[in-house]
Amino acid sequence: MSTPAAACISRSQAIVAFTLGTLFFAYAFVQRVSPSVMTGELMSEFAVGGAALGSLSAFYFYAYASIQLPVGMLTDHFGPRKLMSFAAALCALASVGFALSDSLLTASIGRALIGGTVAFGFVGTLAIAGYWFKPSQYALLAGLLQTAGMSGGIFGQAPLRLMVEAIGWRGTINVLAAVALLLAVLLFLLVPKRSREQRHPGPRRGIMQGLRAVTINPQTWICSIIGFGMASTMLAFGGLWGVPWLNSVHGYTATEAAGITSMLFVGWAILSPLCGWASDRIGRRNLILLAGAFVTLVALTTLIYATPRSTTLLMALIFTVGAGGSAMTVCFGSVKELNDINYSSTSLGLMNMCIVGSGAVMQPLIGWLLDLHWDGAMLDGARVYSDQAYTTAFGSLLALTLAALVASLFLRETHCRQIG
Repeated sequence: MSTPAAACISRSQAIVAFTLGTLFFAYAFVQRVSPSVMTGELMSEFAVGGAALGSLSAFYFYAYASIQLPVGMLTDHFGPRKLMSFAAALCALASVGFALSDSLLTASIGRALIGGTVAFGFVGTLAIAGYWFKPSQYALLAGLLQTAGMSGGIFGQAPLRLMVEAIGWRGTINVLAAVALLLAVLLFLLVPKRSREQRHPGPRRGIMQGLRAVTINPQTWICSIIGFGMASTMLAFGGLWGVPWLNSVHGYTATEAAGITSMLFVGWAILSPLCGWASDRIGRRNLILLAGAFVTLVALTTLIYATPRSTTLLMALIFTVGAGGSAMTVCFGSVKELNDINYSSTSLGLMNMCIVGSGAVMQPLIGWLLDLHWDGAMLDGARVYSDQAYTTAFGSLLALTLAALVASLFLRETHCRQIG
């Protein structure tokens, strides 16, 4: 957005609004990972096995990804204030419903509603950044938003587990419901209303016309390919398959493997704002993306084919994979600048749908590739995959990282200016 539009509120108001948005996005990550620290309680409560529990958890994931494009379109039309506060209030109700559920079906519905409502946090916060901050700060703010999300994921592990042990899983979810309600009130009261110029910065042609304008722009899809490729390792390796690989192939305990794998998220969290700052500082998007994709490709190749025996080196290498992937943050600036200013949230929603969708695609795809190369080994009734099976399956992540690198070569450089 233009600087004059950004000046319609005070800087302190803008900072408060953005901070509330980042808290909502961090909250979304807490909700995303919460089942991982209450697996035993949920399996016992609903008398289900691992597959059914995985399906229950995934309802959040699929709802979140599928609603991203409508979220972007609605944010362009109605603005972030009303949508984010309303979504947070609905999330509170959905959380209470999940806490009160007495069957797997009702729990799954509650989980899906939670995922669908917190989906407004990311695009809405980027809209706040676009409306009330300078364009030269956009990539940095997108990076800070990514860091907030990773911080929420970290909080949703050990700290949330302590809460589960203290007050039970239902009590924990009710606490999360109360947090969502508080966020709803604060978002409604403290996020400013858009000015007339911000609501209509140029000729508007309606929601569906905006969708068409974004989808026929090839640069939108190039950004989405980059985002899909660079996020897939974080969501598939870091989110699911890294821990069993380190556990079964390299001999680490599950706890040790989780700690080592978490270095990917730490690298992503630390480097995201730095990549955004560097991009804004030098006035380049593509250079940061190319460098990040190249670093990820080299580090991931080394990790898969020449895994260090030293735990310290292994953690450093996984940290580097996350650090390189964090350059993807710059894509949010590019896709916004390459599309009509009226439809910036629509373009962000489409790209984020592809990013989150990479986890939905790659987690099961890697599992399928592992099954395809399974040699029949079993341990305590569970399949154990060989080093070769993991190497083959993880090759799909290398292919996607390479695709992101190639796509970066075809992305139009905006020099951090709105050109769409």
